[in-house]
Amino acid sequence: MWTLGELGLQYQRHDAGGSFGISEDYLQKNPNAVIPTIEDGDLVVYESNACVRHLARTYGAGSLMPNSSSSIALTDQWMDWQCSTFAPVFMQIFLHGLRLPEDKRNPDQLARSVSHIGTLLAQINTKLAACEYLVGDAFSAADIPLGTMLYRYFGMDIERPSLPLVEQYYDRLTSRPAYQQHVMIPFGRSFDEWNIEEQRNAKIQ
Repeated sequence: MWTLGELGLQYQRHDAGGSFGISEDYLQKNPNAVIPTIEDGDLVVYESNACVRHLARTYGAGSLMPNSSSSIALTDQWMDWQCSTFAPVFMQIFLHGLRLPEDKRNPDQLARSVSHIGTLLAQINTKLAACEYLVGDAFSAADIPLGTMLYRYFGMDIERPSLPLVEQYYDRLTSRPAYQQHVMIPFGRSFDEWNIEEQRNAKIQ
């Protein structure tokens, strides 16, 4: 949704997953039953980063998707890093710090993951010493997967190391209107609050 907002594309949205459930029609399009799935003409694409790549390459060439082959390679690199390295650690924080019911949370797992995520974000802090965004000084699709998770990271009740360049990078993201509309929405502080906010945020996130 953030990508659509950045590109100014018109769309029809149908909420699915979580408290909205999964329909048989959705399973026909995406047998993995994960969110999101996009339909662009006859093309059906799922997996979040694949959706972002398709939209950026098709409708944002030269803006969200850089023109040079080297910058495209770096965009792919950071999107893959978010998916393979950052997201698995962050999801443990998200699950054990918020999304799971209290009786299913593991405080030790939460503590280990919070420590690990600080190490990973220190890599980003070092990277940002040379540029304002992940691929140079221009915002691109490379920033979208990590940027979505940073909103929840900075909004959760956890200890965070001091990483000034990451904090400045996050501030730059929060100044973007599409980020404010589609990412910066309440998500609650507990399992029950999450389900309430999910329904309130229908058609937005």
